[in-house]
Amino acid sequence: IYPAMDVDSASSVVLQALTQATSQDTAVLKPAEEQLRQWETQPGFYSVLLNIFNNHTLDVNVRWLAVLYFKNGIDRYWRRVAPHALSEEEKTSLRAGLITNFNEPVNQIATQIAVLIAKVARLDCPRQWPELIPILLESVKGQDGLLQHRALLTFYHVTKTLASKRLAQDRRLFQDLASGIYSFACSLWSHHTDCFLQQVCARDEAAALNSLERTLLSLKVLRKLTVHGFQDPQQNMEVMGFLNAVFERLKQFLECCRQVGPESPCREKLEKTIILYTKVLLDFLEDHACAFIPLIQRSLEFAVTYVFTPAGEGVTFERFIVQCMNLIKMIVKNDAYKPAKNIDESKPESLEAHKIKTAFFTHPTLTEIGRRLVSHYFLLTEEELAMWEEDPESFAVEETGGDSWKYSLRPCTEVLFLEIFHNYSQTLTPVLLDMVQNLQGPTNVEDPVQLLMKDAVYNAVGLAAYELFDNVDFDQWFKNQLLGELQVSHHRYKLIRRRVIWLIGQWISVKFKSDLRPLLYEVILSLMQDPDLVYLESIFGLLFQLLQQVTECDTKMQVLHVISCVIERVNTQIRPYVGCLVQYLPLLWKQSEEHNMLRCAILTTLIHLVQGLGAESKNLYPFLLPVIQLSTDVSQPPHVYLLEDGLELWLVTLENSPAITPELLRIFQNMSALL
Repeated sequence: IYPAMDVDSASSVVLQALTQATSQDTAVLKPAEEQLRQWETQPGFYSVLLNIFNNHTLDVNVRWLAVLYFKNGIDRYWRRVAPHALSEEEKTSLRAGLITNFNEPVNQIATQIAVLIAKVARLDCPRQWPELIPILLESVKGQDGLLQHRALLTFYHVTKTLASKRLAQDRRLFQDLASGIYSFACSLWSHHTDCFLQQVCARDEAAALNSLERTLLSLKVLRKLTVHGFQDPQQNMEVMGFLNAVFERLKQFLECCRQVGPESPCREKLEKTIILYTKVLLDFLEDHACAFIPLIQRSLEFAVTYVFTPAGEGVTFERFIVQCMNLIKMIVKNDAYKPAKNIDESKPESLEAHKIKTAFFTHPTLTEIGRRLVSHYFLLTEEELAMWEEDPESFAVEETGGDSWKYSLRPCTEVLFLEIFHNYSQTLTPVLLDMVQNLQGPTNVEDPVQLLMKDAVYNAVGLAAYELFDNVDFDQWFKNQLLGELQVSHHRYKLIRRRVIWLIGQWISVKFKSDLRPLLYEVILSLMQDPDLVYLESIFGLLFQLLQQVTECDTKMQVLHVISCVIERVNTQIRPYVGCLVQYLPLLWKQSEEHNMLRCAILTTLIHLVQGLGAESKNLYPFLLPVIQLSTDVSQPPHVYLLEDGLELWLVTLENSPAITPELLRIFQNMSALL
């Protein structure tokens, strides 16, 4: 492709290469990809790509690929200082071609084109591309449905990209843009929102879905403008007016959830829009804490009403409750809303915010929030109980912080409880102790409601252990109540046994007499179902059995961590009991080839094992030395994960080696690359 080459003939050549690059046959695919890679730096290549993806008669996969090559080219060759940079003439032509029409019929391609335009805008807007925003605004006003949507989609991606720039000069430019288009963005959002609400009332679901999509996009634009577009947003009446309107709109949209029902095609997008409204408030609170002060009262009233009173029944959903709890938590814990220890040194806005919070969090309100958090939100759900029965390991991993855990309701509830308890412990301590008092003595195994309630209350006492230090005689409670509960062997009581052992784990470093520990060890051994052996042999044997039985990587890592702690604690006394573990670790190492974090746990266990075995660790060399060799070889990809523990294992192996051996010396070949 050369400037002198006819564009049509160049298009056919590139089109053929792109078509071949979509092939499933690698013999066709690879040469085409190589050809396209060579063309990336040729003048005119991106103009041809633009013609191809703007031609709606061509195959969708080919057009999609053309957009991707164009997008990658922006990253590599659009900046003036880039090697093989595009000429200013070609860039001018491309910019004009990108915004000639917003009529892409395929959603996925339309989104990619919008992202592509935003990438160019990040580099060129407004200086080299002053016409972009005016053209987008004009197109958004149009009556053509497709044109309006695609322009709005592009407008959002451009706004999002420009808002993410962090240099002071770029932020000033974005603030200039925001002040110029904020009124228009507000009226656009308001118009599409009103249309949606009217269409929902008229039961016109197809039209409502279209309006909802536009409401969502215009709200996304407003979120970026509101949060990032103003240095002192509290002084802008339109910004504060929009934020106050958010609460009313949220109520209307939550009511729509009741009207449309869970099976409606609008439901998913409706929930997304509701979550986006809450994100507007959360983002604004995070970035502009002082400007948020006039919104504290309404935010607390809104969130507490929907989460802790019957008003939320039938309209709320889990993600919304999580967002509301986050809003309450961020207001409660925000340092800008707390007076200084010396009141005279406090800022006026901090005193004002504190006054609003104090007026809201009355004794009855706090009592209701505390009781409802524990007695409603802390209860294990039917799904969680079913998961425990069907897959105990996965349940345990989720409970201790699996990937999806941090996005779910339970951790959010616990964090809010801790935050509120920490800030209002004088009010909430008697409430929690009263709940404990009502559950004294063993619970009837035939009463699942009471079992779940006891689990929830014990969870709260464990979480608040440090706050309750002066109010709970844990040693007496352990001897008089908890110990007995650990000895109830009924299958249904496992819920309480599990919670009590966790509760003791929470309190053991807070307030637990050392002379009670032997009693506790005996109970733990009985829970691990082998009470007749000597402590160390029993603990180690049972942990080893558990290590073999579990299948989840996370669980194996947890068990290895406990084994390492035991070995580290007893040191050389471990020697008689490690035979089985020593035989099993090579197999576990082999099985964990794809799991580097598990291999890190194995290395840590080996470090403690070598220290415990001392000179006897030479018997491990056939397994130990190849492990050190691999972990400290920087030419092997796993070294990224294993190197630090591998070096420590190498060091303790040398320190405990009775004599140097050729095999030990051989590992030294890794040293020059390491240094």
